Amino acid sequence: MKFQLYSLMAASLALTACKDKPEEADKTSGAPKSYRFEMTNAYSVKIPEGAQSVKAWFAMPQLEEASQKIEDFKITCEHPHEIVKDQFGNEFVRIVLTNPPAGDFDLTETFKVTRTEIKVDADPAKVDEKAEGVDAKYLDGSANIVMTPEIVAAAKEAVGDEKNPVNASRKLYDWTLANIDYWVKDPANKKSSGIGSSTYTFETKTGNCTDFHSLWVAMARSQGIPSRMVYGSIPKPTLDGKDTDQSYHCWPEFHAKGIGWIPHDVAVADIYAEEFPLNDANKTGVELTTALGYKGKDDKMVDYYFGNIDERRVTWARGRDHVLEGASGPVDSLPKAYIEIDGKPASDWTRKLTYESL
Repeated sequence: MKFQLYSLMAASLALTACKDKPEEADKTSGAPKSYRFEMTNAYSVKIPEGAQSVKAWFAMPQLEEASQKIEDFKITCEHPHEIVKDQFGNEFVRIVLTNPPAGDFDLTETFKVTRTEIKVDADPAKVDEKAEGVDAKYLDGSANIVMTPEIVAAAKEAVGDEKNPVNASRKLYDWTLANIDYWVKDPANKKSSGIGSSTYTFETKTGNCTDFHSLWVAMARSQGIPSRMVYGSIPKPTLDGKDTDQSYHCWPEFHAKGIGWIPHDVAVADIYAEEFPLNDANKTGVELTTALGYKGKDDKMVDYYFGNIDERRVTWARGRDHVLEGASGPVDSLPKAYIEIDGKPASDWTRKLTYESL
């Protein structure tokens, strides 16, 4: 009989915003929109014959995320499991097995989400350098957020003499739009790195969301702007109710004293930054990249995604190089799962994320 060991109603959660979460006040134009949906996050892990230990960490919706209200969260699995946290405070579902039987095991998460659009008043005049800052770790490089001399030089040239972090961040946002091209526009000739690499993106001038934002964060950090990445998913309108994986998406946040964490999504903004033809090769990829669809160049959408994040999202985790108790080393990113068998990373597992609008 399968265990259902963890079930929470959002009514019992204190889902209040804390100071290191993005501000959600309605200070741009119009009230924040909301979107309600139900998700099933289903994993299957294959254990090989003779395995002596299995350690697994599974992404889950962040229960204390200010922009999302989680209801009826349930985990179903034949093995005992627990919820643990990393050094950033992200929550993950963990399973530890000793001398497990060979074969497949499943873990399924189900939950309802009411997601609220994030709208931050990113007014440069509201920056207060006397206000409280954030941990210096948000200025450090990581395994794939690398600040090479070439990246630092490009960031310095883009920012110039600008010292205000909001203005400087917008300059880096605009530099990225002008110099990096989302791979789905031309999939026959452009590819992603597969690992979210700042150096790959800088050198090839293309990539996916993780590539875009790894480069942007590297450039921002090199200029003294605290930054971090958020991993989540976009419930695609065309996949509503379909038995098809929603994959994942990521976006950055940067910190400005006196304002707090400010989100943006230069990768999605790049879809709207110019006119390009839709064809059989790119149409599906472009549709699945955005939450609202592409109908041509749209400067308003480009401006919108600097300081705002649409309501068609769910957040899995913040940061990279996650430190997980019992893991053999830092985990680069965790928007889906990380599995170790006998102390080594395993790849024989699947994840399917589906949803229905409510």
